Amino acid sequence: MSLDKDTVRNVAYLARIDVPEEDLDGLAGELSHILHFVERLKEVNTSGVEPMASVADMTLPERADEVTGGGIRAKILANAPDSREGFFLVPKVVE
Repeated sequence: MSLDKDTVRNVAYLARIDVPEEDLDGLAGELSHILHFVERLKEVNTSGVEPMASVADMTLPERADEVTGGGIRAKILANAPDSREGFFLVPKVVE
């Protein structure tokens, strides 16, 4: 797939990116190259390949699902920039 200047100008407009007129030709070439590479990836035979979230073979460590009593409010509030009456105090962000 090859992109022309008008298509790149339209994509830049939709993405709200200000691209100078003199850069449109170069950007069209670069984007066309990227799209050509993506089209080549479609040709790769992936039958029999399991989907994965990471290329590293790993499993997450499991821990026992135990109910705890908590009781560490003071430790947690020690990280708060400000607190009052046992709660985090945050600045108002909505007027």
